[in-house]
Amino acid sequence: MDWTQTVFEVIDMRSFSNLWYWIALAVFWSTASHWVLGVPFDLIQRAARQGGQAEIDLQDLVRINVNRLLYIGRGAGFWLLGFVSFLHTVLIVLGWWYDVEFAQALALIGVPMSFVGALSLWTSSKIERAEPEGELLRKMLMRHRVMTQVIGMLSIFVTAMWGMYQNLAAMPGF
Repeated sequence: MDWTQTVFEVIDMRSFSNLWYWIALAVFWSTASHWVLGVPFDLIQRAARQGGQAEIDLQDLVRINVNRLLYIGRGAGFWLLGFVSFLHTVLIVLGWWYDVEFAQALALIGVPMSFVGALSLWTSSKIERAEPEGELLRKMLMRHRVMTQVIGMLSIFVTAMWGMYQNLAAMPGF
């Protein structure tokens, strides 16, 4: 008996029944909610508690990341939008038209992450226009984080439901 055949019999390599997929999904969403516009959440909390240098660091880091995001969005935004749209279309067609489970799994991570990317550009443009400081800046960042978490919760719920359906459908007699 071939060792690869043994491995594939012991470890189910389908996406939704693979533990590594669910670990990757959790890492994606926890990272997305921890890094608010490229700013770590603990810095936002420290700026609220301590003020002073932490507040200055927060404002500087937000300014740098907002300028970076908007520069990329304004410079290559249409190209990125076209490429991401193409990639999503390929994944969705492969996943649901041709029933490729791996493409479904990638689409269920990638499409909601694109919403977070669009939300980041929208929040960045709001911050650039308003130039908030202190409490108002922290409030805008917290609102962005909560909206990211809501997208993440909905995404994880939909992914879990679809994954359970796929796992049940793979069982004999279902």
